[in-house]
Amino acid sequence: MTESFTLAVVGSPFGVNGFIKIKSLSGETGHLKSLKKITLRQNNKNSVYIIEESRQTEEKAVLLVKFAGIDSPETAKNLIGAEFIADRALAAPLGPAEYYIEDLKGLKVLENSEFRIPNSELSNARILGVVSDILEGGGGLLAEVRLPSGEHKLVPYRNEFFGDVNMNEGWIELLQPWILEE
Repeated sequence: MTESFTLAVVGSPFGVNGFIKIKSLSGETGHLKSLKKITLRQNNKNSVYIIEESRQTEEKAVLLVKFAGIDSPETAKNLIGAEFIADRALAAPLGPAEYYIEDLKGLKVLENSEFRIPNSELSNARILGVVSDILEGGGGLLAEVRLPSGEHKLVPYRNEFFGDVNMNEGWIELLQPWILEE
């Protein structure tokens, strides 16, 4: 299980005092407001920054943050595109049937069909591939599935295609196996 996550991405400077817009990847900012320091990853380098102040904007998923030592828009501009990295404990809380995208990566994709194998027997189902990534698509999230052949297929990450997820056993149920066929 992934122990650290990218919680947000640094956007453009705001104002003249070094504030910068932070775009939450979960769409929520409550868990970000209480942070006193954060690791920023930029160009494969991690740096720790002290957060002096944070303010909510009118946009639900955007927070204004002032880092110690970043006192002008010119300096703040250098952080654009950096990722907010934090421990799992600081990530947005999950609701029922919600998962962190990072935890879905690496799950075995198991076949299920309209005949619906009972969940207790699903771990014995045929493995169709492995979730290699979850991507943003125009109509929502897409699961990238690496097939045994090495080929990659994209499947909309929606309830009509994916069913049960078992994190303990490391699998996700594919309800419509035909979508992986050519």
